[in-house]
Order: sequence, then C-alpha cells, then structure tokens
Amino acid sequence: MTHGFSVGGTFLSASEKAALEATAAAVATRGKGITACDEGPATIGSRFEKVGVVANSEETRRQYRQMLFEAPGCEKYLSAAILDPETLYQRSDTSGLLFPQVLTDRGIVPGIKPHLKIYTLPGTNGDTVMQGLDSLAVRCQEYYKAGARFAKWRSPLVIDMAKGCPTDLAIRANMHDLARYALICQSEGLMPIVEPDISLSGTHTLEQAVDVNIRVQSELFKAMIDHGVYMAGSTLKPNIVNPGRDCPISYTVEEIAAANVFVFEQSFPVAMKGANYLSGGQTLEQAAARLSAINKANTKGPWNLSFSWSQALQLPLLDLCRGKGELQLEAMSKLYVEELQMASAAAQGEYEWAEGQGAHVGAAESQAVMA
Repeated sequence: MTHGFSVGGTFLSASEKAALEATAAAVATRGKGITACDEGPATIGSRFEKVGVVANSEETRRQYRQMLFEAPGCEKYLSAAILDPETLYQRSDTSGLLFPQVLTDRGIVPGIKPHLKIYTLPGTNGDTVMQGLDSLAVRCQEYYKAGARFAKWRSPLVIDMAKGCPTDLAIRANMHDLARYALICQSEGLMPIVEPDISLSGTHTLEQAVDVNIRVQSELFKAMIDHGVYMAGSTLKPNIVNPGRDCPISYTVEEIAAANVFVFEQSFPVAMKGANYLSGGQTLEQAAARLSAINKANTKGPWNLSFSWSQALQLPLLDLCRGKGELQLEAMSKLYVEELQMASAAAQGEYEWAEGQGAHVGAAESQAVMA
C-alpha cells in the first residue's frame, strides 16, 4: 500500500510514488527475472568476435536483441529487460514497433542503462567510480519519453585485502552516487535499480566477502534514505556473495547461500520488494544453483530474490554461432527459453542442482584434482 509517510521530506506526489512502486512490483513478479542486454556496441562486438560472428553492425545487434525480446514464450519467465540506449530506439522487423513497445506489449517492463564510463579514484589503489550523473536528469527525461520505465546504474568494486580495497572512500563515493542517481531517476519517473557490483576476482574468503558486502549495502541503504529516495519504488541488483575466484578454501553451495541470506538480514530494507542478482562471471549452472539455494535458505525475508543475468544467459547462446560466421537466431531462441526456464525455477527455489554444482572449489583443491 502506498501511504503518505516518508523519511524526511519528499518531492514525490502520491501518484508518482504509486507508479514507481507499481514498476518495482512488476519487476519483482515471482518466478520471473530480468534479461540484462545493456552491453554497449563495443562489448557486444567483442563477444561476437570471440565466436566468429563477422558483422558487429547496428543491424546485427538489432537482430540479436530482437531474438532476446521475441523468443516464443520468453515472457513467461521475464519481468523486465535492461536496454542499451542504442536498443531503446530500434524497431522490430516483425511488427515495426519500437523495442520498448514490443516488450511492454508482452508484459515485460523496459528499462535503460544510463551510466557512462568508469573513472579510477585517485589515491585508492585502483578503486573506481562511475561517471554520468551530471547529465542524468536530461537523459532520464528522454528515456522515459522513449518508453523506459526503470533504469539501472552499476557501481563496480573489487575486494583486494592486501591493498585494503575497497577503501572506505570508494564505498562512500560509490554508494552516495547510487543514491543520487536513484533520486534523479525517481524525479523523472524511472524506477531505479541500484547495483553495487563486487567482483568475483580475488583470493578473499567467504567470511571476508560477507564483511565487505555488509559494509557496502548498509552504506548504500543509509545513503538512499539520507537522499530521500522512495525505497518502495526502487530495486536492488546485487552480486551473489562469493569467495574470491582464487580463494584457497572450499565452500558448499549451502554455505554460500547462508552467507547471502545473512548479508540481507543485516540491512536490506523490507520496504524494497526484491533483489535481482547479477551473474558476474558465473556460469548459468553456477548462478542457478546458488540462486535456488539462496531462495531455499531465505526463510525470514519477504523479498522476491531473482535474476538479472547477461553473460550467464548470453554466452551459451553465442557459442551456438561459433565457426558459423553469423547469428544462429532460431537455435539461439530455443536455447534461450530453456535457460530462462532454469532461471525461473532457481528464482523460486525449485532448481535442483547436481552434487557439487554451485560450490566453490578452493584453489589448492582444484590444483590437486588437476594433478
């Protein structure tokens, strides 16, 4: 229920709050998640190149995104799609409609990636911040007119215990940027998805990851409240809390799930309807096993815990094109829907993983197996 209470002053009318909350609720539909296809032309071009797709043209990218939006049955498993600005203004050659309308007609909420480039924060041993706040309000107005109803801003951080990263300065700077972004988005009618993205790289333990993630998320939510963000009209896109990829200690998928639930229980506001995990370099099988285990372990929290995946869904699709020279759209469409079925099951705690799937195998154990 949308009510008149707020933390501090608020600039939003009751109808504006209701619209933002309705978008957040639609994104948090149980059993559905987000297809994240907001890669810029250079990023998607590098993925094409790795599998031998010759043309990284605007038309090839349009065909590829159309497959992701119009695959038969995908709307059963998708609540939303994150678009690159290029895609926002492209049309389907099936219907002639702009992609935001195509998605809306299928019950999938269209959104946009508004952040720009990463900038290294001086004096922090390599910590970064994301640029793009100065021009954000004007761009949000344009994106809303084009049909977008939410936005997603990513603030990447890396755990490096030896270097003391992420520094307190980097955490504060990034989380306050996310809060200001959320405030600006809501002022222009876009429901903000906030994405504090802590990389899988590193040697840190699961326990160290828990500590850093709590520091980051608690700073984020405090900053959002301090900025006057309407929490019920916003969504979280977190990384799955994992040990570093090169951590020498092994952990079961159940231990990883327990760590994620513990992090949420420390500071994730119940006012927010859900979290859509990023894949962050995990395979589809790893991400699905961990998401399903997290949902099984979450016995207290009221949140909808689902997916917002890019590479986990897309890299297997692109593998179908390897050595073919062009997109294999029909085969990709079929596999894509099968992947979404797996993701949907994981979002409901119903994906049954194989033994060892989703676990972290410590570096020392992995080397012993290889030997």
